[in-house]
Amino acid sequence: MRSIYKSKSAKAAVIALYDRQVKELNIPYKDIYVETSFGRTHLIECGDNKQPPLLVFHGGNATSAYNLKYCDFLLPHFHIYAVDTIGHPGKSAETSLSPFNQDYGKWVKEVIDKLGYYQIACFGGSFGAGILVKAMCVAPERISKSVLLVPSAIQNAPSLKSMNMMFPMCMYRITHHEKWFVKCILPMAVKEKYISEDILITAKSSIDHVKIKSIMPQNEKTSSLKKYKNPVLVMAAEKDCLFPAKGVLRRAKKVWPQGRCYLLKDRGHIHELTKREKQMIIQALR
Repeated sequence: MRSIYKSKSAKAAVIALYDRQVKELNIPYKDIYVETSFGRTHLIECGDNKQPPLLVFHGGNATSAYNLKYCDFLLPHFHIYAVDTIGHPGKSAETSLSPFNQDYGKWVKEVIDKLGYYQIACFGGSFGAGILVKAMCVAPERISKSVLLVPSAIQNAPSLKSMNMMFPMCMYRITHHEKWFVKCILPMAVKEKYISEDILITAKSSIDHVKIKSIMPQNEKTSSLKKYKNPVLVMAAEKDCLFPAKGVLRRAKKVWPQGRCYLLKDRGHIHELTKREKQMIIQALR
C-alpha cells in the first residue's frame, strides 16, 4: 500500500502536530482503535462519559486533533468519539477510499458496530459531513440524530468555482511563502480574520507533508438521501465556494422534510460560529 505521506519524516511531523494539538485541549482523553474491513481506525475518546455518545468527523486533510479544538464547545455536553478518517492525516490506516461510491458510509457503519452501539448521534463538517451523508444513506437507522456543517455530498459546487485557489497554491509550492498560502485559502474563508493560527498550521502541515485528497465526497442520489428519516440539522454558508448554501439547503429541504436548515449568513466555508449557533448544534444532537 502506498503511503499518503510524502516521506517518513513528513508523517512524523504530522503526528507531532497532532499530539501537540491534543495536549493543548488540556482534557482527559483516551486513544482507542477499532478494526474494520477497510483498515484499523483510530478515535479519540473524550468529553463527559456521563453524557450522550457522539461520533464526530473532521474535515478533509485535517485531523481529529484540530477538529476537537474547533468543536471544543461540544466537550461538556457529550461523550465524544472523534474518529480519524481512514486514508487522511492522523492515526488511522492509510487506506484511501473512493469519494464516488458509498465505501465511506460502509466504513462508518463498521466503526459504529465496533464501538458497541446500535444507534449514535453524529456530527461532521465539510468532507467529514460528506462521510456522514454517505453513512446516512448506507445505514440510516444507525444514526439517531445528525448535524451537517457546510456539508459535501448534498450539492457540491462545480470545481470551476474554486479554480482561483490554484495559482496561489502553485506559488506557495514554489516559494513556500506564507502569504501565498493565505491567498490560496482566502476564497474559502472570505475574510482573513477567519483564518486562525490553528487553521493555518493544520492546513500547511497537510499541504507540506501529505498527498492531499482534492476530491470531496460526491453528491448522493435523491433516493439514497431520502432513506434517512431521523432528525437532521443542515448548516450551510452563504458564500461557501465549495458547497454554497443556496444549493445545499434547497436540496436538503427536499430530501429531508423532517430536518431543519440554517443559513450561515455572510460567511464562507471557513468561518466562526456564534454562541447561538453552537447552542443550536448542541440542542440538535441532544
